[in-house]
Amino acid sequence: MRDELELLRAANPVPAGEGRWRDRPLDATAERGLNRLLHLTRTRRARRRLVLRAEAAVLALVAVLAFTLTDAGSSPAVAAPAALVPHTAGTGAALSLDGLARIAEARARTAGPQDGPRRGSHLQSWSLSMGTGPDAASPVTVPEERITRWNADGSGSELVVATDPRHPGRPVIHDDDGRWRTVSDGKVLHRASYPAGSGARHDGLAARTKPPTDPTALRALLTSLYGAADSDGTDASAVPQLLMALSSYRQEWTPGPRETAAIVRMLADTEGLRPAGAVTDRLGRRGQAFVHDGPDGAMDATRQMVILDPRTGRLLGTEITFTKDLPDFRITAGQVMSYEAWMP
Repeated sequence: MRDELELLRAANPVPAGEGRWRDRPLDATAERGLNRLLHLTRTRRARRRLVLRAEAAVLALVAVLAFTLTDAGSSPAVAAPAALVPHTAGTGAALSLDGLARIAEARARTAGPQDGPRRGSHLQSWSLSMGTGPDAASPVTVPEERITRWNADGSGSELVVATDPRHPGRPVIHDDDGRWRTVSDGKVLHRASYPAGSGARHDGLAARTKPPTDPTALRALLTSLYGAADSDGTDASAVPQLLMALSSYRQEWTPGPRETAAIVRMLADTEGLRPAGAVTDRLGRRGQAFVHDGPDGAMDATRQMVILDPRTGRLLGTEITFTKDLPDFRITAGQVMSYEAWMP
């Protein structure tokens, strides 16, 4: 119970007496976010901290939750990444999600038994932690890399490193139990190895549920496990929640070709994602960007982008950027709220 309370305190709901947020009720989006936070408290704490850092930034916006930052200093490591800019010049017509789904489905049909999903993931992330109120520090961008691997016998390992591949060798901002300090690039923040049989003790429901290869079943899974809204894909306003749920799913599993095809077909069947053109992601990979710039909750202030490999449909990354100024959070339009880059 103590761990769960600490996680909820880390989300730091705005105090009831603070400014114009006083006594504001949670809307449906915020309730889904809170339910998702509560779900995450049931997984092991070392893994939850990385998940919550990126997702709490989203909750800070749509559920009016905020981190209070201390000791951020003025290190150059706080510089936020610039938003990615898709382009269509010289590339012809932008690839559609339906066309990319067909590519992924053709690849899935040739996949062998050994090409199934693998439990675990490899992720690099940048997330903006921000506070509100007159004494809040300026927003801070936190870059990290995380590798989690689990084997068939239940053995596994976890590694979290403070690193920003955009600036190799430069200092990196690190969250030290709610306080912010500068650490050297490549510093190991968490390392653990688990003997055979350990996986069962660390399993949450998501880890025990093998990813579906059917897009309808995948959407149902994301809805049941992570609170993703819209059971049939026709509600465009539910896209942000769907992409957040997809991120959580991806942190548990590395999909194979069949699971990738289900992901792309599910996105193709979802209203509200438009092709935006070609883009080079933060790891230098060529991708195809699809953007949702419709409603995202009560404050309606972000753009969601998902980046897929145009050759295979594989999920390369997601990005959330602000579309307008939010003076209460010291945010200006165009800033990146969070970015995730996924690797095999």
